Amino acid sequence: MEDMRKSYEKFTLSEEETGNDPILFFQKWFSIAEEENVEEPNVMHLSTVSKDGQPSGRIVLLKGISENKFLFFTNYDSRKGKELEENPKAALTFFWANLERQVRIEGSITKVSRKESIDYFSKRPRVSQLGAIVSKQSSVVPDRNYLEKELERYEKELEGKDVPTPEEWGGYGLAPHRIEFWQGRKGRLHDRIQFTLTGEGWQKDRLAP
Repeated sequence: MEDMRKSYEKFTLSEEETGNDPILFFQKWFSIAEEENVEEPNVMHLSTVSKDGQPSGRIVLLKGISENKFLFFTNYDSRKGKELEENPKAALTFFWANLERQVRIEGSITKVSRKESIDYFSKRPRVSQLGAIVSKQSSVVPDRNYLEKELERYEKELEGKDVPTPEEWGGYGLAPHRIEFWQGRKGRLHDRIQFTLTGEGWQKDRLAP
């Protein structure tokens, strides 16, 4: 590993380019990632912290930005759901390798409305809806066969019917107070532009790499 090296030389990032609204600039970068055929540009690393201070992380999918909040959906009874209940703060990280770009977002978490959760659930593929019912996420199960049998059971039970949204399933919105845009540069002198939310709006700073 110590000999693995990559020189980042594709793009630059200036203070002028980012503008004064980091969420608008995120949407611009996200659109570029889509145009450049980045595989699953909405993949993000979600970090949570338990009440005893233990951090944990996993990959989830961004499902929209609404009222300046970054939205994702999950099982409220999962480990991340329980940690967000105990400590409603989180961090998101996007990394678009072929663009040599990273975005880090920190903020506070709130649940979306039940209606929003049901509306989104109704648009999911049926197999994903059934999976949400089968999986009591983060709980211990006997084996893979148990999950397959449960899926088969619910497929038969709900055949010809709409799959109901589980009570323990829904969405979260992260309201950011810090957003950092990172552009890889040659010699590890990367461009880092950070936005911090203050009482007067967004403050913009360049950080040392």
